Amino acid sequence: MFFDPLRRFFAPAPHVPRLPPEEVARRYPIERLNILTATYFGYAVFYLVRNNLGSVAKDVEGALHYDHTMVGVILGASAASYGIGKFLMGSLSDRSDPRKFMACGLLLTALCNVAFGSVASYPMHVALWSLNGAIQGMGWPPCGRSIGHWFSVRERGTVFSIWNTATNVGGGLAGVIATQATKYCDWQCAFYFPAAIAALGAVYLFWRLRDTPQSVGLPPIEEYRDDYTAAEKLHGTQERELTARELFVDNILKNKYVWIFAAANFFVYIARYCMIDWGPTYLRDVKGANLEMGGYAVLVLEWSGIPSTLLMGWLSDKMGGRRGMVSLLCLGPTLFALVVLFLTPAGHLWLDYLMLAMLGFFVYPPVMLLALVALDLTSKKAVGTAAGFIGMFGYLGRTTLGAGVGWIVDFFGRRFGLETGWNVAIGAVILCTLIAIGLLSFTWRVRPKG
Repeated sequence: MFFDPLRRFFAPAPHVPRLPPEEVARRYPIERLNILTATYFGYAVFYLVRNNLGSVAKDVEGALHYDHTMVGVILGASAASYGIGKFLMGSLSDRSDPRKFMACGLLLTALCNVAFGSVASYPMHVALWSLNGAIQGMGWPPCGRSIGHWFSVRERGTVFSIWNTATNVGGGLAGVIATQATKYCDWQCAFYFPAAIAALGAVYLFWRLRDTPQSVGLPPIEEYRDDYTAAEKLHGTQERELTARELFVDNILKNKYVWIFAAANFFVYIARYCMIDWGPTYLRDVKGANLEMGGYAVLVLEWSGIPSTLLMGWLSDKMGGRRGMVSLLCLGPTLFALVVLFLTPAGHLWLDYLMLAMLGFFVYPPVMLLALVALDLTSKKAVGTAAGFIGMFGYLGRTTLGAGVGWIVDFFGRRFGLETGWNVAIGAVILCTLIAIGLLSFTWRVRPKG
């Protein structure tokens, strides 16, 4: 009974009578642009209140007397809760109105940031950042649902690659905003300022987003783009929401490639987040960087992924949707960048930044494409669940990274020196990248179903 009002509030918007053909032709391009821009800017803002801790971790350590292991536990707990939350929220979002679901998620994560900056208790910080991670799971799934309903299979690689640069824009700005707020105010402001932006973003999403095309009197995207699959042409095109069993068992558990991509995502996320979560601290501990340089290192890494994400998304469409193959080809240079970063001695920050740019350029296309696989291998009515499942494995990888790196650096650092501790940690990340390459080799020929 308690959940019934919430279920009704978040319920998918009902279909309304079809608009006249001339109005459909006028409205459809406008609404598609609205969906793309709203989900783009909304998801970018989610990153401002998710990736801010890593950039100021050393300042939090200094102010509150935390060590690397303690910060690693906070980061790891958040990543674990985000992975689980993304899966659970994905299943809920497949049966929810994205406009309400995403806007409420952004508002709640803003409140978590305010609370995190307002306390100085380690157990409370672990609990609040874990809660923040779980709520962050309300960000990606409604975006995937929206893109799946408003853009056809043949254009998803290109459209999704454009949309996915929101992660780079938001992730890059998160570090800069957090470090600048800390520089001119205090570490708490690294959480207050992004929270204020997120609250405004929630209002924007509630105003701008829409649910399915049919909820505003437009035909389904397959009819508009004449992009029905053979199965849809044979069995009809009437849309319905799937049951929990259809979402999870039929589209996830019985799909072997979803499992392979999910396992690969575990290790790809370790390569992705090694320098986002720990890069600023690593550069300050080992390479001689300061607070601002650490924050801008994240910006370099994130924004370097923008052109490559656009290029590789378009390329994967041109290659028949072979996302696994394109991802695999990108991981070779990713491995090279990590090795050079590992071998570069202190005093060569220009080379460190160059390798961070190379890492961002090549690691983000696989991150984007492994999420796009959720749309390729399942029904568009199950995209949130599939993406949540694959994403859950990715953030379990980030959990392992967050807690593991902090422990490795402290354990080996106390015995053999701080630099040795970091060398062991980076070596472990390189090994994980090699495992990701091995797993993706099994997906070389996989194409979208249909």
